[in-house]
Amino acid sequence: MAMTRETLEGFLTDAFPEAEITITDLAGDDNHWQAEIVSEQFRGKTRVAQHQLVYAALKGTMGGELHALALKTKAPD
Repeated sequence: MAMTRETLEGFLTDAFPEAEITITDLAGDDNHWQAEIVSEQFRGKTRVAQHQLVYAALKGTMGGELHALALKTKAPD
């Protein structure tokens, strides 16, 4: 079962309510997503630490319902 855009957006907006989030379906199959997240929560954190926050927000769905997720994360300019 693939993860819908709505489900993915829900996980991300719950974890990063103040963030600017852009989600793109890379293959048109609800299986390969890209998420661009601009959040103050990322300030001062390494890219690895930023991505760990995102994976934690996905509550274990990565590799299950969520097959592939390309991440672009940063703090606001």
